[in-house]
Order: sequence, then C-alpha cells, then structure tokens
Amino acid sequence: MRYLPLTAEDRTEMLARVGVSSIDALFDDIPAAQRLIDLPDLPLHKGEFEVDRWLSRLAGKNIAASSAPFFVGAGAYKHHVPASVDHLIQRSEFMTSYTPYQPEIAQGTLQYVFEFQTQVAALTGMEVANASMYDGSTATGEAVLMAQRLTKRGKAVLSGGLHPHYAQVVTSQAALTGHEVVSLPPDIAAKEDIAAAIDAQTACLVVQTPDVFGNLRDLEPLAETCRKQGVLLIAVFTEAVSLGLVKAPGEMGADIVVGEGQSIGNPLTFGGPYVGLFATRTKYLRQMPGRLCGETVDADGRRGFVLTLSTREQHIRRDKATSNICTNSGLCCLAFTIHLTLLGEMGLRRLAALNHANAVDLADRLAAVPGIEVLNETFFNEFTIRVPGRAADHVERLAAQGILAGVPVSRLLPGQGLDDLLLVANTEVNSDEDRAALAEALTKSIA
Repeated sequence: MRYLPLTAEDRTEMLARVGVSSIDALFDDIPAAQRLIDLPDLPLHKGEFEVDRWLSRLAGKNIAASSAPFFVGAGAYKHHVPASVDHLIQRSEFMTSYTPYQPEIAQGTLQYVFEFQTQVAALTGMEVANASMYDGSTATGEAVLMAQRLTKRGKAVLSGGLHPHYAQVVTSQAALTGHEVVSLPPDIAAKEDIAAAIDAQTACLVVQTPDVFGNLRDLEPLAETCRKQGVLLIAVFTEAVSLGLVKAPGEMGADIVVGEGQSIGNPLTFGGPYVGLFATRTKYLRQMPGRLCGETVDADGRRGFVLTLSTREQHIRRDKATSNICTNSGLCCLAFTIHLTLLGEMGLRRLAALNHANAVDLADRLAAVPGIEVLNETFFNEFTIRVPGRAADHVERLAAQGILAGVPVSRLLPGQGLDDLLLVANTEVNSDEDRAALAEALTKSIA
C-alpha cells in the first residue's frame, strides 16, 4: 500500500492545472544549496509496525538531553520545566478555538495572551508586546521589516555577534523584498564598531545580547547614536532567562526587542515549536506585526478580553498587512505564561542568578584545564572557549563518553577559521558532578 496514492497520470494532470512543468519547479524559491539532491537514507516501503521499530532503532542512536551531562546551547537551552506547566496547559479553559476570532467563546485564550503580552513587555523593558511570533529568528526578520517601514529606508546592519541562523532568516527575507543587508564579520570579543556602518540608507542596527558567543553588550551608547541618526536599534536575545538578571534592552534604549522564549516553559523538543517574543515602543504600535490582545468590559460592565489590533492579512489590512504571521504559537505561548507566572519576579531572578553562578563555576573549572582559554570577559550562562585542535573532534570524543560538551562554533560559522572555538552553555539543570565530568573529559581529550 502506498502512503501517497497518486498515480503518475494524477501528478501530470495536477502539474498541468497549476501551470508548471515539474514538481521541482514548485520549489524554485528554495535555494538549491538547501535542497536534497537524493532521497534520504530511509526505507521506501514499510508497514506501520515496521516503521515504528525502524524509527525507534534510529532514535536510539541519539543521546537524549536528559540522559547525559548537557552543555549545548547556541539558541536553544535545557531548563527545568515543572510538571505543573504540562498539566495546566491541558485545562479546558484554554481548550478554545485555535485562533480567537470570536472573543465570546475564546476568553481563556485571550486572557492568557493578554497576560503573556504584559509579561513580555515587563521582561524586555518595553511599552507594548504582541501576541507572539513563530520563534526568535522570524521575529528578528519581522523586526527588520518593521524598521524599514518606519524609517522608509532599506538597509539593515547585522552585528557580528548575531546568531548566524537569525542572520540567515533576515537575509532570506531581504532577498525577496529587495532590501539590503550588511552582515558584519564574526565578533568574538564584542569589540566591533557597528555604528561605523551607519549611512543615510540605514534603517536599523541589529545587535544581540547576550550575543551568540555569550558576551553581554551595553546598548546605551549605541542607542544614543541611533537616535541622533534616525536609525532604529533592534535588540535580540536567544536566552529569555537572562532577562531575569541583566538590564532589560528597553532600559538601554532599544526601539524594538525580539527574541526566543523557549527557555521559559518550553522543552527542547528537537528544535521546535518555539515561541518568538516581540516588543516595541507605543509610538510604533501600528507597524508592529502580528496581533495584540486588549482588556475591556462588556455591556454589563464585566471584565473581558478582545483582539484590539489584528493587522494580519486574514483581517482588516489584507494586502497591506504588516506581516503574514498566521499564528501566535498558542500552546508554547501558554506554557511560557504559566511557567513565568509560577516563578514570579523573585523566582525568575533566583533562576537567572543560579544559571549565572553555575556558568561562572564551569568557566573557572575549564580555565584551569591546560590548553583551554575562556574568551569572554562577561557572560550570562553561556561562553566561548578556545581548545587545542578542532572543537568538533573534542565534541565527538566526549559524546562517545556520554557527555554533550557544547556546540562547535564552526558548525554555526563554517569556513570562518573558527574551528578551535567551542560554545558552552550551563543552566540550572547541571550539577557539580556534571561540570566536573566535562572538565575531566576535556582534559583527557586534549591530552
């Protein structure tokens, strides 16, 4: 029995109706380098039982994040998610329509989205936040498009400390919109002069803190420069827990703040789905993508929640919509809201402080290993080390011993001559024994 029961004649007829000559023509917008040339090494035909057994055997080759000392970060972080989060997101109050078009039957959804927006605005130090985005990378892309609409300029300058995957999303969007993107070289030490790249066509500067190498950045001088030149400053983060300890980007003068909310309430789940955070100043509200939930009262004076602003293409703006974001990552957004509510302000601050303390302890342990150099002057729970030889080789050797040591920078930035750099993350889930095991294993690997 075929999983795809279309005949060759069916396909030919469908292609003719669409007006293309081949199935490959349907994927012309995807760069050739990102397409598979051959079929993946998977069986073509198997029954359900056989497929289950085959995939289980394949999955068994992985080292689960929960089964080994885990120091992988680079934009996706392993944090403890209380069991109460998973329990509460299944309550019937939240099991309303997927998209809250009808507020009278979606009050549970609308209320938690309203609370979510309030939390994100408080975390980022901004005045208003939207009803979430797909993830941090697409939120960054949408922020650049928003800045270009606001400034009527077409150039975006990306810091060398911006996560390469986020930069790739921005570049991919620019290829379709015709805007210019300038990506600065990798900035390991956070010493770049990004303001020097500003010219009369610059719409925005995009700077990440903590950046992809773990460095914390002071955005205040840059924000002042941007204001004087009519350029918007977009602050990016990939580790939401850091906002419990470091100065909020909004307090440092950022005009738009975007990032990844996965760290709060959402497990790693093999890379998604995640939840993008997006906040800005009230004066820019009308150009913010996505949706905005608001609080009101009904005819009887009872508190209620509605979609206050919904300028998506499905709604009032149509082809003039600020974005084509078609969802608010509802379940991930709800998990974020519940976890952060359970933590509260003091709980988040304690969690962030614990992350930083654990990372400092690990950095001290690794700095004591002969041949290892910790490159960061400042960091939150992630930092970069230089190791003798190729970092990827050390990662593979440690993985064989059941230790997931981190992310080789060469995996994020291939061909940049950064083969000896390793990005290491350490959150609250790592114990003293885990950190000792990593230091000992790296000592032996280097020797």
